[in-house]
Amino acid sequence: MKKGCMLYGSLFIAGVLLLFLFCVGVVKALLNDGDSLKGDGVGLVELKGLIVDGQETVRQLRELKKDERVKAVVLRIDSPGGVVGPSQEIYAAVKGVAKVKKVVVSMGSVAASGGYYAAAPATLIYANPGTITGSIGVLMKFSNIEGLMDKVGLKAFTIKTGKFKDVGSPVRTMSDEERGMLQGVIDSTHQQFIKAVAEGRKLPVEQVRAIADGRIFSGEQALAAKLVDRIGTLQDAVEEAGRLGGIKGEPELIRPPKKKSRIFGALSERAEQQLEQFSGSDSGVSLDYRLGW
Repeated sequence: MKKGCMLYGSLFIAGVLLLFLFCVGVVKALLNDGDSLKGDGVGLVELKGLIVDGQETVRQLRELKKDERVKAVVLRIDSPGGVVGPSQEIYAAVKGVAKVKKVVVSMGSVAASGGYYAAAPATLIYANPGTITGSIGVLMKFSNIEGLMDKVGLKAFTIKTGKFKDVGSPVRTMSDEERGMLQGVIDSTHQQFIKAVAEGRKLPVEQVRAIADGRIFSGEQALAAKLVDRIGTLQDAVEEAGRLGGIKGEPELIRPPKKKSRIFGALSERAEQQLEQFSGSDSGVSLDYRLGW
């Protein structure tokens, strides 16, 4: 009887210990996604999906900028673009890294509008032959449900502090003065985009303006237009970054540690997908560097 109790007790303690070790391993995996490499290598940052908040991408770029092991950085972009502000923040971060380390961009299936904006200041840009890129332009969408409200007998009333405060309201027709004001905002952000591409790619402003009408390019067309430097894959970009960074042989990849857990990241990605579906519809208002699909 006593031996049986001791056996069960030992098994229970062993089980608790194994569970504890498992939990410790899970916590470490969630809290530290970075590489444990001790040698030199090439840093890798991925920019995927709709650009809604650029802070995580900016943080990762800054981490690699400070990491002495990282001799060059590869930025993998697979994004149709997104909101203007975050796209500009990522652009500034890439530009900052490129001042001290070589930055090589690898474009995936799509790197357009805000996705291309982020790539522009890189040292070198690779695209696949069929990559969709370009789309240098700005869009702002509005909806109008005034007719629907008339049909169901609904009326809307707005009390405001200025004539432009409810610009874009879906319950009334937009005035010519409001259209002019919004067009001024669009034109200003468009010029910012053109200037950023011209500076990043070292091209004449007029040359960029000539193709900055929202048109998209394949990777091959973008190469001819000097929007990218080479046709190649992610592996080609990594190998070139290694050479530019003075690394002999195949470079090791160094990923910056991620602050958020995988669980939170999955939830965040799902939320971004929902926002992408919403902003891609005809409802709501957004000022975007994004493919107008």
